[in-house]
Amino acid sequence: VQLQAFGGGLVQAGGSLRLSCAASGRAFSAYHMGWFRQAPGKEREFVAAISRSGVSTYDADSVKGRFTISRDNAKNTVYLQMNSLKPEDTAVYYCAADMALVVGTTPHTHDYWGQGTLVTVSS
Repeated sequence: VQLQAFGGGLVQAGGSLRLSCAASGRAFSAYHMGWFRQAPGKEREFVAAISRSGVSTYDADSVKGRFTISRDNAKNTVYLQMNSLKPEDTAVYYCAADMALVVGTTPHTHDYWGQGTLVTVSS
């Protein structure tokens, strides 16, 4: 599966952005999907994940109550709605696909990655 993330940009603290990740290739609904982020000088970290059907979602503590992951299997797209953004949310955001039996929340469980989209939150 090929993944392409887009929707990043520059936003003021307290603002919102919606990231999208479009998938092509093998059946999108066969994959759990995740969002990760990597800030300069830091390791890639988990943000959110969603099961194949979209019924189950998982969020990092740092984004709970502010970010929402969702998917539309008919459109082969996963979304990350980001509200109440903070400067510490500044990072390159990546979407990733996971074929494992259960939803993973670590980078090494994900098999395919998009190219990343930069989110910059100004104070």
